[in-house]
Amino acid sequence: MVIRNRYLLLADIFLIAAAPILSFTIRLDTIRFQRYYSACLAFIILALLIKPFIFYLFGLYRRLWRYASVDEALSITWAVTLSSVIIGALIFGVCLPFGVIESFPRSVPIIDWLLSLVLIGGLRFSFRLLRRAKSSRKGVALREPAEVQKRILIIGAGDAGAMLVREMQANPGLGLLPVGFIDDDPAKRGMCLHNVPVLGNRNDIPAIVRREEIDEAVIAIPTAPGTVIREIVEICKEAGVKFRTIPGLYEILDGTVTVSQIREVRLEDLLRREPITIDLKEIGKFLAGARVLVTGAGGSIGSELCRQIAVHGPEELILLGHGENSIFQIQLELAKNFPSLNMLPVIADIRDRDRIEKIMEMHRPTVIFHSAAHKHVPLMEYNPVEAITNNIIGTRNVAEAAVRNGLERFVLISTDKAVNPVSIMGASKRVAELLIQDMARRNKAVFVAVRFGNVLGSRGSVVPLFQRQIAEGGPVTVTHPEARRFFMTIPEAVQLVIQAAAMGKGGEIFVLDMGEPIKIIDLAMDLITLSGLRPRVRGWGAREQGSGGAEERRSGEAEDWDIEIVYTGLRPGEKLCEELFFAYEKPRATKREKILLAEANNDFDGEKLRRDILELERMAHKMDMEGIKQKLKEIVPEFQPTEES
Repeated sequence: MVIRNRYLLLADIFLIAAAPILSFTIRLDTIRFQRYYSACLAFIILALLIKPFIFYLFGLYRRLWRYASVDEALSITWAVTLSSVIIGALIFGVCLPFGVIESFPRSVPIIDWLLSLVLIGGLRFSFRLLRRAKSSRKGVALREPAEVQKRILIIGAGDAGAMLVREMQANPGLGLLPVGFIDDDPAKRGMCLHNVPVLGNRNDIPAIVRREEIDEAVIAIPTAPGTVIREIVEICKEAGVKFRTIPGLYEILDGTVTVSQIREVRLEDLLRREPITIDLKEIGKFLAGARVLVTGAGGSIGSELCRQIAVHGPEELILLGHGENSIFQIQLELAKNFPSLNMLPVIADIRDRDRIEKIMEMHRPTVIFHSAAHKHVPLMEYNPVEAITNNIIGTRNVAEAAVRNGLERFVLISTDKAVNPVSIMGASKRVAELLIQDMARRNKAVFVAVRFGNVLGSRGSVVPLFQRQIAEGGPVTVTHPEARRFFMTIPEAVQLVIQAAAMGKGGEIFVLDMGEPIKIIDLAMDLITLSGLRPRVRGWGAREQGSGGAEERRSGEAEDWDIEIVYTGLRPGEKLCEELFFAYEKPRATKREKILLAEANNDFDGEKLRRDILELERMAHKMDMEGIKQKLKEIVPEFQPTEES
């Protein structure tokens, strides 16, 4: 039920008039009160003139009081206090000195202030109490008499956990009964939050689940890193209790947590880290009103870039890609979600120099995000010509044509595989980084590169492969028990790219601080168990090699299993563990947390680099595979092909 503003105003007028009378009555006896009738009347008149106006200014007639909380209580306090100060100033600064009233008890305004807080605040918060009582009755009516509520254990006695418990209590019809909290802070042990006790820390979960007959655990720690989520998930599995979670902070855009947001724990949660924060004003400065071109716009990173760029209102957004189906899909999505966006889909191959030149002449983009590239490491080992022509020559074509047509900013999407590369793909991306740094030295436009690891859920990444293998009943193929990779989510990757574009001055290589690399075997194990299945590693090569690891801890040698994990050996061009920096690059912190700068001298010979790239182009046209490999080793001395490493 919504209380109309006019009814609330009428109630306030009555209470505002009643408060002075009660104040004088409390302060004085009946006989003495008669001497202050005129003073009381003056107080009432001033209160009726001032308080409703102040209350209006503080928004007391524009709120849904059935949802009142601390913010509303503060608004009431400030409104009542300010109006009492003004009335007191008029009484003692104007009315008494000018003889409007003869005398006035000094304590009456204080008593009136206290009574007004109680009356005005009490009236409004009574609406919330009525809503809560109504919800409780409704919840009881909705449930069958024999229905048993699901007993919930909340892991995390912080703001998110408190909000979840409050909603469960306010809506009994959900059938969720918060039994207790789990929190590792010893100061919270034994305390209560919304009358729900903190029962222990994460190590106590198994005992609490048995003792309290817990049906389900909800992980309410949106800022927790993946290591913490991983450990809690393991404990919940051992305790035999179902577990779910709330979204990470980057998913909670409005700062609220509701029961409807509780979902199954996903793989991203196990890798979750502190979210990267973006200065939206800084981003808006160069995206708003800009002519933006995204190459590879139909890919995982490119399409997400288009979504986030569209929010900031560019003058024109050009979706450039080689695959017509993927460009068609992102075009349809953007047209639906951003109907006023000036958008142009362009089907083109970045290796076609003349075509790219014409596109740049026609649209003159001021900002370019270059995400088009061949990224599949083993495929490029068998097709080095494609890696050279697409990753290097294509990058050169786009950059040079853009510079001739009014470019202001250019961002290259690079990879951790460019560091000490052992693959053709990695070496080609390193040459692209050098090319961009050379362009930065020779032009006014800002050229930067962004280097990051594997992107969860991107096309061709290991997670979709594992998911497909699990759906088919296995086996899940892992290259090596000690293979490790840096992982990040698509939102993190795109935020880094956009942030780099805003921060770059020219020539920088930005790197996301992705923490420690993750074992691929751990990833496979987690994905299988999160699918509700039991993994088994075929053979015990990992144990024989002395690596131990997740497979020993979790799969054991039990006979019960659903999905088999098979080691296949490293593929051509693959490293055991990726790196983020060369030995000569000094990681330097930037003004943005989690974004580092790969600082180096960059004293390479730009003229020689350009000649070498022309030579690579000629070798690619001649299909000179060995020549390509030797030239890459000359340009990138750190390049050690897999057969030589």
